Amino acid sequence: MIGLLIQDNAYEQDIRELLMSFYPGETYAHEVQEGVDFYVETRLCDGRITVGIWEKKDDAGETDTPAPAGLTGWSLRAVSHGDSDLSDHSATKNVIKQMFYRMLVERTGHKLPWGSLTGIRPTKIALTRLEEGWKEEDIRSFMKETYLASDEKIDLSIEIAAREKKLLEPLDYERGYSLYVGIPFCPTTCLYCSFTSYPISKWKGRTGLYLEALFKELEYTSKKMEGRPLDTIYFGGGTPTALLAEDIDAILSKLEQLFDVGHALEFTVEAGRPDSITEEKLRVLRDHGITRISINPQTMNQKTLDLIGRRHTVEMVKEKFYMAREMGFDNINMDLIMGLPEEDMDDVRHTLEEIRAMGPDSLTVHSLAIKRAARLNMFKEEYGKLKINNTPEMITLSEACARELGMEPYYLYRQKNMAGNFENVGYSLPGKACIYNILIMEEMQTIAACGAGTTTKVVFPSENRRERCENVKEVEQYIGRIDEMIGRKEKIFGPYS
Repeated sequence: MIGLLIQDNAYEQDIRELLMSFYPGETYAHEVQEGVDFYVETRLCDGRITVGIWEKKDDAGETDTPAPAGLTGWSLRAVSHGDSDLSDHSATKNVIKQMFYRMLVERTGHKLPWGSLTGIRPTKIALTRLEEGWKEEDIRSFMKETYLASDEKIDLSIEIAAREKKLLEPLDYERGYSLYVGIPFCPTTCLYCSFTSYPISKWKGRTGLYLEALFKELEYTSKKMEGRPLDTIYFGGGTPTALLAEDIDAILSKLEQLFDVGHALEFTVEAGRPDSITEEKLRVLRDHGITRISINPQTMNQKTLDLIGRRHTVEMVKEKFYMAREMGFDNINMDLIMGLPEEDMDDVRHTLEEIRAMGPDSLTVHSLAIKRAARLNMFKEEYGKLKINNTPEMITLSEACARELGMEPYYLYRQKNMAGNFENVGYSLPGKACIYNILIMEEMQTIAACGAGTTTKVVFPSENRRERCENVKEVEQYIGRIDEMIGRKEKIFGPYS
């Protein structure tokens, strides 16, 4: 357990996220108590910043700094001093993180690929500056000096930001919007999953109740967005293809009735789980003009699929992929996860060889992030001994595979508690990038989201302001409180429309 003695709570989250990168899965105490391995402390006064690490006094450490209240018998193992205009929150935060980062590198002997950078959108730093007219070399110097990030990650951020800028140029941020439709059902719940999803078996014969509530929210949303160009549509979850073919057809028909889907730049459906895909469902998607689908193996090692709770087989992935190809789908994405339990380099190498042979149109490479809601984290007694290993070599190998397939990186994001402190990167063939993926990360356009567990984000570009509202996650609650969900939207859509 790590203790946090942070003078200004405004900096606590960023300090904790930095600590998570060095000590993934660790727990935290916010006061002096038993069971703490070491404490980190900040002191801010008159433009002077002091950060320190306190440990039990078992050998010599710096002792001329008074210990915080309650830390009798502890010594200051490491200390650093710096200066900053404390009225500038952003600058002060970066100085504090730099100081802690250097101390933690010395303590652990381990450098992080992203340096002291916290948060989930590294490319936003580069993209914002590109749009402001910065030169790439100036962005590179800024990220190096401010975040101490590696050259490889800085180069990747700038490459992706430049590609994002080009892909987003046709969009109207002021008037345009994107639509997300959430389906909170899956065949099973994976070991690492924390998304809003419920076993479809428990809703057999009752999915019509969910569709009824969803349609009501979609009808409201279409009226509020009337007259605005709809740029992208994303049908996600969960696993939308966990639904029966007739339910999928009903939803897509409803969307066509309510929205101007014909002029959208793209329409993605997460077919995701191969065990949820049938020829009938693919035919429904094709007949409705879906332009992009995902068929996600996560790994091509059967032992891992069995371990993480995926009911499909490796052969099923291939079968459904080639079935979709034969039916005319020419933009198929595949998701992979690096750092899955018990996998090593040979397992990753085998997966990438199989993916290379199939030749998808885009590839999203995730680094495993263990969230609180995942079974892998909730039941540590059962799963705590599983080896989770994500290495720079695995990330490099996956990037090489994507580039060998002719793909380019086009979006990137990070998550807390991510194995190896790496990132998730989307690669695609030219012309096959998913614009929605960029928009959800960079928050540059309004995304109207409907369904249980979804989040609507309204962007006011002229004011550089964003507002958001969330729908409840539990399906029964969503159905019973649908009018309340619409009311939440009205509060932020009122001034928007």
